[in-house]
Amino acid sequence: MTRKPWDLDFTAEPTEVAALRRILRLHLGIWGLQDVVDDAQLCMSELVSNVITHVGPGTPATLAVSMNGVRLRIEVHDPDARALPTLLDANAESESGRGMALVDAVAAHWGVQLGLDRKVAWCELATGLESPDGHVEGPGVRRAEALLRFRAGEKALHRPGPTRLGRVVAEDSVITAITDFLHWLRAHGCDVDEALDRAQNHYEAELRTAAATESRGSSA
Repeated sequence: MTRKPWDLDFTAEPTEVAALRRILRLHLGIWGLQDVVDDAQLCMSELVSNVITHVGPGTPATLAVSMNGVRLRIEVHDPDARALPTLLDANAESESGRGMALVDAVAAHWGVQLGLDRKVAWCELATGLESPDGHVEGPGVRRAEALLRFRAGEKALHRPGPTRLGRVVAEDSVITAITDFLHWLRAHGCDVDEALDRAQNHYEAELRTAAATESRGSSA
């Protein structure tokens, strides 16, 4: 999966935060990084809130999202190199200082880059990826790839180095495997169309469950 860096100019206003959260969730969903959406939204919101609080509402800013190796990198650019985000030891009664403490607790790394007339506050989140263009391993994906490696033969299973099949070859193998299963169903007197409908319904139900879980987390 190709995850191209992207950025978005915005005006640092409290009303913009919700829209930025939705856009970030959408892009991370496309990137297959649903599991990191909640933490990413939290960190992005705190970085933007720092600009609103310490630089001022109405400040022109930029949100930039990219991959740094297998980590998700979130940057918020603003034009004030003097107002720096600070990590405070904020206790439960404190009304300020919690933002960067939350980022520090959630992110693998965070920091600030200073320029002559601007700064970049950034953080990086662990994604669970094995490679920058790979995908997060889920049970269904693991089972499918085990089957693909088995179909490729024992030699492929024990080949040194990465064993993940190329995307084009893997796609052809998946289509062939589906075709073979359809032949198996027909040979055993099963209704092929009904089986396809059940598989499609099962797949869509899992997607709806994942989307509902993500939605509850983002509205919490």
